[in-house]
Amino acid sequence: MSESKQPVQSDALGALRVQIDSIDQQLLSLLNQRAHVAEQVGEIKRAEGSPFFRPDRVAQVIDKIQNANQGPLLNQHVASIWREIMSACLALEAPQRVAVLGPEGTFTEQAAIEYFGSAANLIYCSSFDEVFHATAAGTAQYGVVGIENSTEGAVARSLDLFLRSPVHVVGEVSLLVRHNLLRQVNDLNQVEVVMAHPQALAQCQGWLSQHLPHAERRAVSSNAEGARLAATNPAWAGIASERAAAQFGLHIVSHAIQDEAYNRTRFLVICLPQTLAMPPASGRDCTSLVVSVPNRPGAVHDLLVPLKNNGVSMTRFESRPAKSGQWEYYFYIDLAGHPSQPNVAAALKELQGLCAFYKVLGAYPVSE
Repeated sequence: MSESKQPVQSDALGALRVQIDSIDQQLLSLLNQRAHVAEQVGEIKRAEGSPFFRPDRVAQVIDKIQNANQGPLLNQHVASIWREIMSACLALEAPQRVAVLGPEGTFTEQAAIEYFGSAANLIYCSSFDEVFHATAAGTAQYGVVGIENSTEGAVARSLDLFLRSPVHVVGEVSLLVRHNLLRQVNDLNQVEVVMAHPQALAQCQGWLSQHLPHAERRAVSSNAEGARLAATNPAWAGIASERAAAQFGLHIVSHAIQDEAYNRTRFLVICLPQTLAMPPASGRDCTSLVVSVPNRPGAVHDLLVPLKNNGVSMTRFESRPAKSGQWEYYFYIDLAGHPSQPNVAAALKELQGLCAFYKVLGAYPVSE
C-alpha cells in the first residue's frame, strides 16, 4: 500500500512546486515593476532635494500591508519582507550610508539591518566615537549607536557623545540580544581569555563566574572584534552573536549565556538635521533631551513639575557627571510624546526656563 501511495505523493509535490515556481516568477515581475516606479520616485526626490529615506513612510507602508494581511504569513514576517523590498528599492534611488560599530557581526550591525534593510551600505567603525564623527562629518548619512541595555543600563559613552555632537535622533531599534560563547575549539576546556565589549562581559558575568572562573575577561571595542580575535588563538574565546560565529568561522560552544533571558539593547538612529528633519508624530513617540540645572536645593525636583502639570510621562532619567570638577551633572530624559503635541510643547517650554543647559536630542517613533 505504501509503495502505491508514494508516486501519488511525489506527483502532488511536483505539481505544488511547479505552482510555486510560477508564483515566484509573478512575484519577481511585480517586484521589478515596483523597482521601476521607485527609480522614478528617486528622480523626483533628487530634483526636489527631498530626503530619499523616510522612516515614517516606511512605517506607513508596512502598517498598511499588515492591516491588509489575511495570513497565513505572520505580520512580523510580512514586516520583515516589506522592509527588505523597500530597502532594495531605496538602494536603486540612492544607497544609504550607515555608520555602525564594527567589524561585521556586531549587534549594532544587526540593529542597522533591522531598521534600514540589508541593502544599506554599512560603514564599519571602531568605536561609537567614530560612528558619531562619521555621521556628523557626512561620511555616513546615518549612524546607529547603542544607548541602553535592560540588564546593565545606559551606555555612558553614547550619552556623553550627544552633548556636543550636531546630530539628532530620528529612530530607535530595540533588539533582543543573545550572547554566545564562540571559539575555534568546540568545548570549554583550556579557555584562557574571554573577549567582548564591556557591556557584554557585564551581562554574562554570572555565567562566566560559574563556567570559566579562571579565564581572563578582556574588554575590547565590540563583540565582533572579540570574535575576530578569538579566531586567531585556540585558547581565546569571544562573546558575540551567531552572525559573528558564521562571519569568523567559530564554533558556538554555549548558546545564550547572558544572565538575563530577556536581555534587550536599545539602539538609536542618528543623523544631521539637514539629512532628515525631526520625524512627524506617529502616535507612539519618544522625545529625548539632555538638561542641566543650577546647583541649588530642589532644582532636580523642579524639573518634574512641568511634566506633572502638563500630564507628560517621563519614561527614562539618567545622570552623567559634567566633568567640570564642580560636582555638576547632566540629566538625560525621555518623555512619552512628541513636541507637536500641545501638552508636550508646553512642558518643554516650562522645562527650558528652569535649565542652565537644554538640548532636545530628538523625537522619534518608539520601537515595538
